[in-house]
Amino acid sequence: MFDIGWSELVVIGVVALVVIGPKDLPRVMRTVGQWMAKAKRMGREFQNQFNEALREAELDDVKKEVEQLGNIDPLADVHKDMAALDAHLRSDPTKVVVPPIVEVPPMVQAPPVEAPATEPAKVEAPPLAEARPPGEAAATVGAETKP
Repeated sequence: MFDIGWSELVVIGVVALVVIGPKDLPRVMRTVGQWMAKAKRMGREFQNQFNEALREAELDDVKKEVEQLGNIDPLADVHKDMAALDAHLRSDPTKVVVPPIVEVPPMVQAPPVEAPATEPAKVEAPPLAEARPPGEAAATVGAETKP
């Protein structure tokens, strides 16, 4: 924000020393320091109040959401269905239809199937070429390709 380098601070210090004098300079510096501390404290208080207002606004939103969730009855549909069924049963109890009981046969468990034992496949590596000096190997390759 403020770009004050060491050279500017030295100039300000020399001017303050000449204008104020060496006798009153410490008292003036102390007063300036106190003013700066007050300004920082006021800025910090403002920021804290602003942050607290934001937190309260967020808490109000959360509180409203919780109240809305509290007003919802998760069993409202069940209560309506039960009331309708109760009214139906009270109106004519002879028309109650009971579904037939169906027997479910027990599950038959098949015997476990064992995997046949197999030997691992044997893979043979191709034979390695004999180690030859580079010049000799090239001559052999060239000899094989001639007609």
